[in-house]
Amino acid sequence: MKRRIMSIALAALTILGLLSGCGGGGGGNASGGAETEAGDGGKVLNIYVWNQEFQGKFNDNYPEVEKLSNDKSITYLKDGTEVHWIVNPNQDGVYQQKLDEALAKQGSAPADEKIDMFLVEADYALKYIDPDVNVALPLAQLGITAADVPNQYKYTLEAVTTADGEIRGLSYQATPGMLVYRRSIAQAVLGTDDPETVGAAVSDWDKFYETAEQMKAAGYYMYSGRADTYRVYSNNVSAPWVDGGTVVVDQSMMNWVERSMQDTQEGINHNVPGQWIDEWNKDMGPSSKVFCFFLPAWGLDVCIKPNVEGTDAAQDWAVCPSPQSFFWGGTWLIAANGTDNMSQVKDIMLKMTSDRDILNSLAVNNGEMSNDQPLMEELAQSPEFGIELLGGQNYLGVLSDAAASISLVNVSPYDQGCTEEFQNVFGDYFNGKIDLEKAKENFATAIGERYPELKSGGVRWPE
Repeated sequence: MKRRIMSIALAALTILGLLSGCGGGGGGNASGGAETEAGDGGKVLNIYVWNQEFQGKFNDNYPEVEKLSNDKSITYLKDGTEVHWIVNPNQDGVYQQKLDEALAKQGSAPADEKIDMFLVEADYALKYIDPDVNVALPLAQLGITAADVPNQYKYTLEAVTTADGEIRGLSYQATPGMLVYRRSIAQAVLGTDDPETVGAAVSDWDKFYETAEQMKAAGYYMYSGRADTYRVYSNNVSAPWVDGGTVVVDQSMMNWVERSMQDTQEGINHNVPGQWIDEWNKDMGPSSKVFCFFLPAWGLDVCIKPNVEGTDAAQDWAVCPSPQSFFWGGTWLIAANGTDNMSQVKDIMLKMTSDRDILNSLAVNNGEMSNDQPLMEELAQSPEFGIELLGGQNYLGVLSDAAASISLVNVSPYDQGCTEEFQNVFGDYFNGKIDLEKAKENFATAIGERYPELKSGGVRWPE
């Protein structure tokens, strides 16, 4: 896969911004890209994020945290440094837009306004590690090498490694997927909530839909809505979304369209139109009739827990393997080229992604699949490890093998936009507002508007 794909607009804006502040500091790109001065000793550390997830984990686990401001927007460290959290939503590309605008001003921004660190997801990590754009500082310039993070899952390093071998980010998590199901519904319909027995009942798609018919007959929905299965299909495509400027819709994506329509029409799913919305949250709540969700480990703490905490459903969950393997997301910490807090950025990146005590805490307290393969394999075998949400079940055994086999070979910088536009456009098709051909036409239009550089390449559909 070509690793240096990048939005033309971001490349131009960022290079101009960096050149405007070009200096002789250590933040320049060794491969010859634009440079901006990086330094140390700044008293304000600005971190761009799309929600409060990492912020909370940082505040709870980073040992240098002293206190928080009243509104929790500022974290004060023991040495007097103020960590400012700049939050913009991920949806519809808002986070990337705001980040791109700030990065374009990095070279001329006052010291206390420079971006020091920003977070990226797998869907667009390649965009920001591109050496030609040079907004992500190579970790070698922070004094970090692969030898400093020997236990991290291989794919988490490959995801942020450039074609010339520079590592430009670190992650604190691995994100293989699993099936998270409600014990009480399993007991009512299948006669048991035992993870091995339930796992056998959903071990492939044929068995999954046999079980779905049982759920339907008993008055339950197998899953919430079409977005829940999306990642299972999109993670099993045969090629990246974009090939030489052309958007390529894989057959797996059309299989998702066909299956989603059928499941909605037949009442297999609850016809919830998306995720992170009230209907989806309620489907995880104590009175829901939805049996299962396709989630990675982080979904336990981020998705399930807030909707059941303090209710009878707080321990009414268990996990088993998905009928088809998948992964979802992942968060990488990126040191911004031009940071004036190099020592602190280095310390944060290393401690939050490789300190065993912190990673153990994230697994125990947040249900994370932490980015330490030996630690996760050790905990997966421990009869003493389990989390309350799952009634004490050890979820790591379900995920351990899957985490080691994740591949990002088909990831592209355009994944977030293609994913959002594909689901949005076909939502109208699922709701009967447009036919299939019109949905395809609308998708091509939407992609051309979101990524003008792809407009001339068009969209290629499976035959």
